[in-house]
Amino acid sequence: MTGGSAPLSGQTVVVLGGSGGIGLETARQASTSGADVLLVGRDQDRLARAAANLDAAGVAAFDVTDPESLQGFFAERAEPVDHVMVTVGGNYYTRLADLDLEQARRLVDEHLWLPLHLARAVTGKIRPSGTLLFMGGTGGRRPGPGQLLSGALTAAMPALVANLALELAPVRVNLIAAGFVDTDLSARLLGDELDVRRAELRAHLPIRRVVGPGDVAALAVHLMTNTALTGATYDVDGGQQLT
Repeated sequence: MTGGSAPLSGQTVVVLGGSGGIGLETARQASTSGADVLLVGRDQDRLARAAANLDAAGVAAFDVTDPESLQGFFAERAEPVDHVMVTVGGNYYTRLADLDLEQARRLVDEHLWLPLHLARAVTGKIRPSGTLLFMGGTGGRRPGPGQLLSGALTAAMPALVANLALELAPVRVNLIAAGFVDTDLSARLLGDELDVRRAELRAHLPIRRVVGPGDVAALAVHLMTNTALTGATYDVDGGQQLT
């Protein structure tokens, strides 16, 4: 942790999904900005490795989509926190005829029910002018085959966040909408197609490079430190939706 002039000095940041990817990089940048960071995830070993790299203030291993575990984690905290970011949640692209309803329910749980459960769990546990940050995407804004669930959830989340910002005020609530982000998860999902995808993005994105976890993390830290921002959706996709 850095000195007292750091923008997050003396503040506590909780990252749900903090053992890798965007969550881990946000934790790293928040720590560099002076914050005490708490990492939450399912895998105790991954959390321990991440915490050692960051000199994190603590870790907690549980399934954040479980309402009781989530409520219990915040209820047990004696002191309030300043910022909570959740990066948990995947995506599911399929046509109606091929829709796996169980997988669809899990996606809805992650993107709609989890924010509601989390908002209840953090009530009274985040200091005034602190932030609750969610992750969404920009890809589902354009209708197309296989976008049934993604499109619906992409449309729903900004409305949910705007209303939560009113309900939880003066705590601030914001949504980060990302496009393709070059993470280990993206690498696992794309496999041999990863380099092809990277080349396509470098050729066609207005920024002429691929968006990385550091780009998203920098926006997250900015939303934590700029106390005038609430109830809004902030895109970080390198202009992907424009092309």
